[in-house]
Amino acid sequence: MINRFDIERRYLAIKKQAEQSGYHLHPDEDYAKDLVHGIVTNEERYGFAACPCRLSIGTREDNLDIICPCDYRDQDLTEYGVCYCALYVSKEVAAGKIPVPSIPDRRPSPDKREITAGKEAGGQKVSILTGDHSLPYPIFRCRVCGYLCARTSPPENCPICGASSDRFEKYIE
Repeated sequence: MINRFDIERRYLAIKKQAEQSGYHLHPDEDYAKDLVHGIVTNEERYGFAACPCRLSIGTREDNLDIICPCDYRDQDLTEYGVCYCALYVSKEVAAGKIPVPSIPDRRPSPDKREITAGKEAGGQKVSILTGDHSLPYPIFRCRVCGYLCARTSPPENCPICGASSDRFEKYIE
């Protein structure tokens, strides 16, 4: 059972992490807490913190792109000033200088997700390196913020945005 304390605690944690990373939450605290309630509900329901404004179908792996903060947050903030659910907003929106717009969902439909996921073409991994170049370690990319790291496996949590290790993709082998 979710209570106000759970929501308040999660809201404050998200707000602190957002501020430390240079992000802003929706200026209407009640609205933001309603979204956090949805995230906590989805975490209890599915076992992961799926965006409360999107339909989660399948396993965590099938929905990595919509675990808050979702893969689309930064693109949405850049183009519209808010993420899809409007939990994260631009500095201008947070300051009340521009209104919160309605934006389209960037998430591909389920039938197109498999085709567009990752950096694959014709079943082959696309590499930006050519010739005899090789790296001692693969490079992993955080799907949330774009952080890159060269190591044997991704970090437990992204040092930039805090996303979990399963939110990383192998970027270059």
